[in-house]
Amino acid sequence: MLGSRRAIAIFKFLGVIVSFVLLVHIGVLLITGRNNTSGQSIFDAWTNMLSQQKKYGGNSEGAPQYSPEGIKPVRGALVALVRNQELYGMRKTVRELEDRWNHKYNYPYIFLNNKPFTEKFKQGIRDLTKAKVEFGVLDKKTWGYPEWVDQIKAKEERDSAQYIKGHSESYRFMCRFQSGFVHKHPLLADLEFYWRIEPDVNYYCDIDYDPFLFMKTNGLKYGWNIAPTEYEPTVRTLWNTTQEFMKKNPQMIPDKNMIDWVRNSDGSYTRCHFWSNFEIVDLSFYRSAEYQAYFDHLDKSGGFFYERWGDAPVHSLAVAMFLKKSQVHYFDDIGYRHPAMAHCPDGSKERGKCICDPDDGWAHGFSCAKRFRSIS
Repeated sequence: MLGSRRAIAIFKFLGVIVSFVLLVHIGVLLITGRNNTSGQSIFDAWTNMLSQQKKYGGNSEGAPQYSPEGIKPVRGALVALVRNQELYGMRKTVRELEDRWNHKYNYPYIFLNNKPFTEKFKQGIRDLTKAKVEFGVLDKKTWGYPEWVDQIKAKEERDSAQYIKGHSESYRFMCRFQSGFVHKHPLLADLEFYWRIEPDVNYYCDIDYDPFLFMKTNGLKYGWNIAPTEYEPTVRTLWNTTQEFMKKNPQMIPDKNMIDWVRNSDGSYTRCHFWSNFEIVDLSFYRSAEYQAYFDHLDKSGGFFYERWGDAPVHSLAVAMFLKKSQVHYFDDIGYRHPAMAHCPDGSKERGKCICDPDDGWAHGFSCAKRFRSIS
């Protein structure tokens, strides 16, 4: 009798131990899944968890708040700066977003252009979605040269440039607009979050939750997907100009930030940046006094025109200076391709809700993506 009681007690004890180990294992999978692409099992655990949670909009098809006319749980929108001649490429992107995600969530689209949109463009987009669609034109003050820029010096840079988009004037206008003005456009005035979209991109995976709601619920400010290094000739003085800003405004730089993501141990610039053609952002970050002061400092230096500073390194340096890592999210569960670079979750050739080849989507192996995962 005593032996049987002892055996039952031992089995109960072992059962508790096994249950505890399983719970710890599942917890590790879910926590590390946010910043880990090393195994499809982790990816599945993370995405499946989100897709089942109503607090993140999981399994929301048919939910009243996500109807085209419904009041969304987050004031968010998909936003593109695009030209009339890019209609076909923009239609391809919208078609994929609708198929993979937005047919269930019906978040609005906002399209911006430095020229009025044609009726052909407007109808071509409206044909693809039930969601609200708005079209806006840029203010002339936000698309062009500020008065302090020496346009002769700017032209000399364009004429001698030996890097991609180096000869383009409009590309520099775009980078300056995306760096300092997109969040100020009247059509974005009431938004809390925006998701930047581009023509001719691919979304490889079904997204079964609401990334806007996920970010808002978790206090996240910036979401990214691909992180390469910037081409040095385009940002020759950007790091020095940023260091000048930090020295002049130490009160704006919090103690806990991500500056070591962009700064090597010897103080030099890593050139790491989040590729901003995909970014999901809490617009209060871009509207903050700190970000505005940083942009103004860069803008007055003329580097958008005397070099070719992209909005991606500008956004990324601001993230590194002003945010904690806990406020920045790596959307490694969203398969995404922009011409020349792609991110494909591991295992997507064999299983899961992504259709892409990880051998072709190698961005998770970039040194800057690894560096992000390693910093505290």
